[in-house]
Amino acid sequence: MPAPRPRRDSYREFMSLETRWMDNDVYGHVNNVQYYSYFDTAVNHYLIKTGWLDIHQGEVIGLVVETRCTYHASVAFPDRLDIGLRVERLGNSSVRYGIAVFREGEDEAAAEGYFVHVYVDRETNVPGPLPASLRTTLKPLVVNVETK
Repeated sequence: MPAPRPRRDSYREFMSLETRWMDNDVYGHVNNVQYYSYFDTAVNHYLIKTGWLDIHQGEVIGLVVETRCTYHASVAFPDRLDIGLRVERLGNSSVRYGIAVFREGEDEAAAEGYFVHVYVDRETNVPGPLPASLRTTLKPLVVNVETK
């Protein structure tokens, strides 16, 4: 029996985007690799929107060290999507973001996954403790979930 699909109300922040013609593959649906692009965009959009991430000069940056995606239903161009975001774990130097892809107006996710950032010094790439300002920025997104 398939696992239940995540619901919209278990995510704290949303970003809307439109699929593009080039997102589709020869099978007529969004190619699996595009979902990881959606995940990356949603996380960084939130960090930039909240004023925490300076992509050009910030001293601390997040490097992706792990990702996962589970697909429940196809999406295709020209679907409009809402990308749900939450924080599933705040570690010492890492954050696990939970992300889900919803068709506009639908309550069940078409896909779900996670994205782990390790935060490092931009110059040395050495991990360090999460800055207090980042913890404050992420706190509204934190949910208690069991990780797989």
